[in-house]
Amino acid sequence: MNRGPEDWAAPGPDSEPLLEVLIPTCNRPTELATTLAGLAAQDADGFGVVVSDQSDGPAGWEYEGPAAMLRLLEAQGRPVRALRHHPRRGLAEHRQFLLEASTAPRVLFLDDDVWLAPGAVRTLGEALGTLGCGFVGMAVQGLSYLDDPRPEEVESFSLWDGPVRPERMERGAPGFERWSLHNAANLAHLAAELRRTGRLRAGEWLPYRVAWVGGCVLYRREALEECGGFRFWRDLPPAHAGEDVVAQWRVMERYGGAGIIPSQAVHLESPTTVTDRSVEASVVLAGDGRQGPEEV
Repeated sequence: MNRGPEDWAAPGPDSEPLLEVLIPTCNRPTELATTLAGLAAQDADGFGVVVSDQSDGPAGWEYEGPAAMLRLLEAQGRPVRALRHHPRRGLAEHRQFLLEASTAPRVLFLDDDVWLAPGAVRTLGEALGTLGCGFVGMAVQGLSYLDDPRPEEVESFSLWDGPVRPERMERGAPGFERWSLHNAANLAHLAAELRRTGRLRAGEWLPYRVAWVGGCVLYRREALEECGGFRFWRDLPPAHAGEDVVAQWRVMERYGGAGIIPSQAVHLESPTTVTDRSVEASVVLAGDGRQGPEEV
């Protein structure tokens, strides 16, 4: 698929951004600096940045690296907000806080340990406008695995041929096996193969079917809110994982969602700050995973 027409553009000097990058962070000033540096190098206009910090000590932006990158973003004319958010009530609540802190019609949830190549935000915006679905994402790639191809993990790879359609996704459902596509550097290997066979040309992107996308996901705000956002945080203990899976499955069922290849998102491969993963949100909420917003 060629790059399609954008349906968002740079705002005027007094306008609110049409896209905001929402970054939840905790105890990661070095990683946060790298993430912000990637945003400062973007070739897209018309986006702002909101950082919400739950660190134990000083906020990430009180350190030299993140502070310099936030100043750079502001100097570029990109609206920046840095927020403190306590107490910790879990990842889902933190994402809901960020969603409510933004009024932009498009929200890009970006983890604090992800570097984006300069064309990533622009490409995601183009893809969302072209495909018309609820979300698009660039799965984060661990480039330390470039010499570790895993053909058995990419057997489920399937491009969208035609419009992105709604899908019902849950554990064990057809398509759930796609989760392994995003392991290691699998997408980098898939992109190389698509280029080798002529199905992916320089400067182009292609949409593919996903189970979910972690780390870098651009939503249509209206679609995400209509499906309840992350308000299900109240039904989870503070220590949980997989909240992004639940939100995406709800959006996928109504509006569809897609991954974008090649991915321009690089995982920094730092140790996770979510050490207690004993509660998986998609398992706990399986009984009401398809409730509408009026039931949330």
